[in-house]
Amino acid sequence: MPTPIHTLDRTDPLRHKRAEFVLPPGVIYLDGNSLGALPRRVLGHLEQVVAQQWGQDLIRSWNRHGWIDLPQRVGAKIARLIGAKPEEVVAADSTSVNLFKLLLAALRLRAGRKVIVSERDNFPTDLYIAQGVARLLEGYELSLVDKEGLEAALDDQTAVLLLTEVDYRTGYRHDMAHLTRLAHQHGALVLWDLAHSAGAFPVALNRHQVDFAVGCGYKYLNGGPGAPAFLFVAERHQPSVVPFLSGWMGHQNPFAFMPEYTPAEDIRRLMVGTPSILSLCALDAALEVFADVDLETVRQKSLGLTDLFIERMEPLARRYGLRLATPLEHHRRGSQVSYRHPEGYAIMQALIDQGVIGDFRAPDILRFGFTPLYLRYADVVEAVERLKRVLEQALWKDPHYQARAKVT
Repeated sequence: MPTPIHTLDRTDPLRHKRAEFVLPPGVIYLDGNSLGALPRRVLGHLEQVVAQQWGQDLIRSWNRHGWIDLPQRVGAKIARLIGAKPEEVVAADSTSVNLFKLLLAALRLRAGRKVIVSERDNFPTDLYIAQGVARLLEGYELSLVDKEGLEAALDDQTAVLLLTEVDYRTGYRHDMAHLTRLAHQHGALVLWDLAHSAGAFPVALNRHQVDFAVGCGYKYLNGGPGAPAFLFVAERHQPSVVPFLSGWMGHQNPFAFMPEYTPAEDIRRLMVGTPSILSLCALDAALEVFADVDLETVRQKSLGLTDLFIERMEPLARRYGLRLATPLEHHRRGSQVSYRHPEGYAIMQALIDQGVIGDFRAPDILRFGFTPLYLRYADVVEAVERLKRVLEQALWKDPHYQARAKVT
């Protein structure tokens, strides 16, 4: 007999975490895989940073409050969540910029090989950056294949395998250990995008001998809109990585103001310009919610939430023609559930007006993100009930819901 929903919530080991977030009353937030909810501690911390550190201590705060070391301090907090050493991660720039930096560096380490292999359904910005790099270097090729063809695409001409661990549309999760091992067997390096992984479930970069990784700070890490991204460089590669974006913060001694560039001897060589202090401070405070959290517990609750959602959605899916796009197998599922429907956009807009916030991804994906730190099992049940109302009453047919906004 299934465990009652109220019992699942009452015995949830993460139940106390919900109080650490600002959540609008009456709203069920299923879009933390696109923008994480606001951690309460960020509010007080930013107020102190703005009023005291910036307002009173002014430029002295670079030393007095350690602004200059924020990229590494924040990187060290993220490192614990992705199975890396503190000195292997730095928080800086955007995911796209970090991808550009690391892809160029990785190709330099595999001189003579000209092929970047990636998945055709990879997140578009990753593919755009790779396309730009291939044009910049000339003679390089970006080989795009379906996920089923990835293994066959790897050969002795492959320089870098570039993949996102969790598919942003469907929630399909790649086998990081297997694909990394296979790429290494062909002499290639691997660059993983962890945008839908970091903070959602345990990641084991060093255990799997990953070379490079990037990720963003505004999804499951809850760092706020446009939060700084992060990058990972395995310790074994750091001495030989060439920083092609050679900005002053990547210099061995930035405040010596030397005319010649000499890269720092550690992960700092992948930094470029002045850190975005207010954004970094927000992310720094947001990451504190993970301080007492076991990511294995997060993963188990994530699977429980998504299993329950799929189970409750099954009758609706059969009746109204929604097709599950997310794998049922636990080891192949991230922390989201996606359904396909020709009117997916309008259905999602109507659902949002019913107080359940998910999002839409072209061409036909209704996407629901499950953040175990603040979602309850009761929220899952209620979300499905509200979607049932949208479908039964055909609320989505209102012309208002057909007009596409700039952000979907």
